[in-house]
Amino acid sequence: MSLFHGLSAFPITPTDKDGRINSDALCLLLERIVKAGPDSGGDSGVNSIGLLGSTGGYAYLTRSERQHAVSVAADFVDGRVPLIVGIGALRTDEVQHLARDARDAGADGLLLAPVSYAPLTQEEVYQHFVAVAGVTDLPICIYNNPGTTHFTFSLDLLKRLSQLETIAAVKMPLPQGQDIEADLTHLRQKTAHKDSFAIGYSGDWGCAAGLLAGADTWYSVIGGLFPSQAMKLAKAAQAGDVQEVQRIDRFFQPFWTLFKEFGGMRVMYSAANILSLSDASPHLPILPLGAVDKERAIKAINSLDKLG
Repeated sequence: MSLFHGLSAFPITPTDKDGRINSDALCLLLERIVKAGPDSGGDSGVNSIGLLGSTGGYAYLTRSERQHAVSVAADFVDGRVPLIVGIGALRTDEVQHLARDARDAGADGLLLAPVSYAPLTQEEVYQHFVAVAGVTDLPICIYNNPGTTHFTFSLDLLKRLSQLETIAAVKMPLPQGQDIEADLTHLRQKTAHKDSFAIGYSGDWGCAAGLLAGADTWYSVIGGLFPSQAMKLAKAAQAGDVQEVQRIDRFFQPFWTLFKEFGGMRVMYSAANILSLSDASPHLPILPLGAVDKERAIKAINSLDKLG
């Protein structure tokens, strides 16, 4: 199975108020994911860890802070679960440095979003990826996240990028205006020249539907903190068991409501605090959930506890 298949779990990156990585707290979160990973007999579990994704606050961390986070994670995980590292940054040369840093620290793959201030053209993003792919042999997943980058990959751009040797996958947002099966069909048609090109989705509340439709990957925020429960939902979807997906998904609904309202990062920081896994807060100016909404997060955790 390719690196970019199955359930990819994205944890927060706990830091203190000055941005220093809390290694102990990060390892506590990683241990939960590792325990939900493939067992010694090779049975399926969480298939990868997505370190320094949007939930991991990559855009708020310096290069040295990112280096430290990857080093801590790679040493702790020690190959038990593949490690995918986010490397998005404003400048192409900075992304190249981050790609090399991640490789040298022990990453297995890279996740690249076209972060920008000035709006980027399709050609500029293509050249950006070409330049980054040219400095590393690690497989790269395209991170199409218009909600944060304000850039949307055209189907033609995805086709061009998928032709690059080290571009191995794409992480897509949930489609707007059409069902996920139709979206997946269009993507497959454009990238059919590369059988190994993996197509996955983020936006947790719709990803079970994505797996049911035949997507390769669920890039999961909830999986970064509740990997065992997320794996149950993923397995049911991969097995094509619609009734079981619907049953399990009901336990997640309180979290899906919070995610849609506040974004996954804010909710996951609060949930980690509630579980006493971390006392970290998101980087300012991002504010944590208020008292009333923390109570809603407690109820969401209690709902998942009933799933087991």
